[in-house]
Amino acid sequence: MTALKGKTALITGSTSGIGLGVANALAAEGVNVVLNGFGDANEIEKIRTAIESTHNVRAIYHGADMSKREQIQDLCKVATATFGSVDILVNNAGIQFVSPIDEFPDDKWDAIIAINLSSAFHTTKALLPGMRKSGWGRIINIASAHGLIASPFKGAYVAAKHGIIGLTKTVALETATDNITCNAICPGYVLTPLVEGQIKDQAKAHNLPESEVVEKIMLAPQPTKKFITVEDIGALSVFLCSNAAQNMTGASLPIDGAWTAR
Repeated sequence: MTALKGKTALITGSTSGIGLGVANALAAEGVNVVLNGFGDANEIEKIRTAIESTHNVRAIYHGADMSKREQIQDLCKVATATFGSVDILVNNAGIQFVSPIDEFPDDKWDAIIAINLSSAFHTTKALLPGMRKSGWGRIINIASAHGLIASPFKGAYVAAKHGIIGLTKTVALETATDNITCNAICPGYVLTPLVEGQIKDQAKAHNLPESEVVEKIMLAPQPTKKFITVEDIGALSVFLCSNAAQNMTGASLPIDGAWTAR
């Protein structure tokens, strides 16, 4: 039995990739999970039932669109009503679009800011009172190496991820005496289904072997030349929820293969 057994975590964008990795890591510690994200309904149900059967916890799914404030509020209400409280909030939902600033579509900018930044504000605002009432809470914002440094053609994403780090610091200061912590994890390139698809696309576009795309394009910024794994991020998330991390708050933690050490 771990100290987290019986607690509840809401993880946005958790039907695949980083979010699902975090959900599985927390469930392995006995944490009930609230899944959220898009995808095939049958596949999502398989994911949900697999978490329950593998880890002997409860798992529910809510399909809130994280660009819609009212749906985010409903997600938080359903999660709280189902489990009595939400003890751990992991703000992971995010999208990407690449374009020069002067050509960046307005609707893409609005969508990225809404999903990658504003949704974290809305979930935190909704769930913070419950954490204060129970006297314990952990908020983890999945930022990015791009929350610490910039790259060209990713204006909205970089702005949103820098904003997430600012929000993290503010929430940490406001909850410093409430036994609630708020930290940001800043991954480099993570090997997810989305990235695997990008590798294939880049290989076709550049007429290169996939291995060369990985080395010369995808992992060029990461000195270790290794992808970050969802298990890496899941393990760090579990640590941030542990008693050992009770005095870690307001931090931005790179897990980026030394990308931001340059």
